[in-house]
Amino acid sequence: MNLGFLAKLLPPPENKFYQYFEEAAEVCELSSQLFYQIVHSDLKEREEYLIHAKTYKRRAVVALEGSLALLNASFITPIDREDIQLITSNLYKSTKVILKACVNLRIYKIEAYNEIVKKQAEILIKSAEELRTIISMLKNNASLEDITDCNSRIKDIENRGDEILFTATEEIFSGKYDALYVLKLRDIYKGIENALDICSVISDLILNIALKHR
Repeated sequence: MNLGFLAKLLPPPENKFYQYFEEAAEVCELSSQLFYQIVHSDLKEREEYLIHAKTYKRRAVVALEGSLALLNASFITPIDREDIQLITSNLYKSTKVILKACVNLRIYKIEAYNEIVKKQAEILIKSAEELRTIISMLKNNASLEDITDCNSRIKDIENRGDEILFTATEEIFSGKYDALYVLKLRDIYKGIENALDICSVISDLILNIALKHR
């Protein structure tokens, strides 16, 4: 079934699911940019940046609750109910994980971050950007080829993240750092890797939806 054709037949409220998806994806991207900014800031600037974290968290909650409330109230949905719930919950989870990493950057009070964290920050932004793209493709009924290409790009970013995490883990357990510093860095590394994994999960969900409705 053609998603675009179905969307035209649905009552206007049903199309709002896509708006919630796009809002949640935008907040995820903004959160990834916040992480990047904090990583490249000094200790004094981090407090100012973290003010945005509260705003992004509220927006993420609004998108989550709005989508789930609409799902509970809707008899007809543009895609399978289970898919809506999975996309909604994972979009919220992705933002939550990134914002937690942002807060940890402040809590751990590391004065300067190494190149590994900075590389993670860069690829996190790329992944969040591609996530917004594939969410938009779902809404606009993009071709299966375009969705597949975007999904492949997100997979490539996830694989790059895995490589960075492997290198990072090897480096922090090299014996050069004290135990507390190792725990701090490992937590940050794993948090961003989890966010990359969730972006990939959402991308796979959207690709599967496209395949089901072609």
